[in-house]
Amino acid sequence: MELNVWLAYCVAAWVIALSPGSGAVLSMSHGLSYGVRSTTATIVGLQIGLAVTLLVAGAGIGALLMASSVAFTVVKVLGALYLLWLGWCQWRAPVQEQAAGAVVAEATLSVRQRMLRGALTNMTNPKGIVFMVAVLPQFIDPARPLWLQLLILLATTVVADVVVMHGYAWLASRLQGLLRSARARRSQNRVFGGVLMAMGASLFLVKRASQ
Repeated sequence: MELNVWLAYCVAAWVIALSPGSGAVLSMSHGLSYGVRSTTATIVGLQIGLAVTLLVAGAGIGALLMASSVAFTVVKVLGALYLLWLGWCQWRAPVQEQAAGAVVAEATLSVRQRMLRGALTNMTNPKGIVFMVAVLPQFIDPARPLWLQLLILLATTVVADVVVMHGYAWLASRLQGLLRSARARRSQNRVFGGVLMAMGASLFLVKRASQ
């Protein structure tokens, strides 16, 4: 891969990472609930999902999904339903007020649950597949080994996304001091839950490039 091509993809990778999406919302939500350090598990899960999406798209399966109306619709519906469910769970997440005034969620997600939630959020997002199928071919040289190029692009994407998602989580965690009452935490849950459900509903509007 030529240096100028890689630098161009670096810019694209940072723009992709900075663009608000379900991963950013999840990172901010968990940053508020668990703090930055614990949200790392969520972000690792997001990278697993991102890696699967990029490799699937890069290997050509993403193109097949876009070419097949049935396959694309299945992925789209599953992704939409998952985000709707995730948003509903966030909306209804119970909180209890402690004697000192601090608030904690009654049910805390384990490290494994946070990782799984992050991975599924990215893997069931058809927007990611559409975007990768449209963008990756512009940076891949057919005369060079495909998998080496995909690994370089994947490493670049993951580094940018890890930094940005931790930034989102850190910004959200700074608000913890302002969200100590049960009412404030309940409002936080409903804001993030509502955004996730809105994103899930918007996936039903995603169309294949050929449509």
